[in-house]
Amino acid sequence: MAMTSPSTTLAYGSVALAAVLWGGSIVAQKMALGSFSAVEASVLRDIGGLAILLTTWWSQEGGVINVSRSDLGLLGLLGLGVLGNHLLILMGLNYVSGAVGGVIIGSSPVVTSLLSAVLIRDVPLRVVWLGALLSFAGVGLVSVAGFQAAGEQPLLGGTLVFLGVTSWALYSIGCRTIMERVSALTVNWTTLLVATVLQIPLLWTDRKMMDAGWSSVTTSDWLALGYLVVFATAVAQQAWLFGVKGIGPSRASVLGNLTPVAAIGLSALILNESVGVIEILGIGLILAGVWVVNRQTAQLNR
Repeated sequence: MAMTSPSTTLAYGSVALAAVLWGGSIVAQKMALGSFSAVEASVLRDIGGLAILLTTWWSQEGGVINVSRSDLGLLGLLGLGVLGNHLLILMGLNYVSGAVGGVIIGSSPVVTSLLSAVLIRDVPLRVVWLGALLSFAGVGLVSVAGFQAAGEQPLLGGTLVFLGVTSWALYSIGCRTIMERVSALTVNWTTLLVATVLQIPLLWTDRKMMDAGWSSVTTSDWLALGYLVVFATAVAQQAWLFGVKGIGPSRASVLGNLTPVAAIGLSALILNESVGVIEILGIGLILAGVWVVNRQTAQLNR
């Protein structure tokens, strides 16, 4: 049976909420890396989020899951998208500031639209290529040109964050089809489970808290991890899937420009990171690309 789509207004509101919460998650991830390694933070985040999602799924859907064998295979592939997004962004934030990471994540709307045009052809490629070029120029600017502002290894860090963005774009596109048959909540917890299981063996290659002991973790870092578990993983991811189900990956991705704005503002406020000309120019190019894609898509739908 096909799943009922949410109203357009509610779908847009859900996507906007997810985008703002993910802006805060950039700061939380940067803070958590003070006491945890990237893999430790990602595994603990996903285990906590999985516990919340499984409890919610069991209470709302009675613990019943009906998926075909082909859907199980697709859910496994989508889990790789979650893994790439959570782990690669955390690894990238080891080498770039939260503000720069947020700027790069701002390219997510255009990356999603570009891949949607290529993979599922929901919009023609000619509509999105110019916006993609502008946004990628912004990503390149903050990753390569802003060496002092960006962090220790801006090219490496920026590349890892951008690959994390690409992973999420592929995840969003793949989820649209399967959510016609499977609930967003089921998609969320099953893909998160795949990502969690695949990460656990990596704990032996990237250790920080496990070597220093639980007592080494500061209160602020525990709070940051708690934010990642509750808001960035359980709440935001569910809100995003709910919104994508209602309005599709291309339109949902446009509201992703709220994420870098929130990330830059909170990085300056909480982490005391400087926001310089490089970041401003980079986000300007990225938002210009988002605007071009949105405008061209709107004209196409008239």
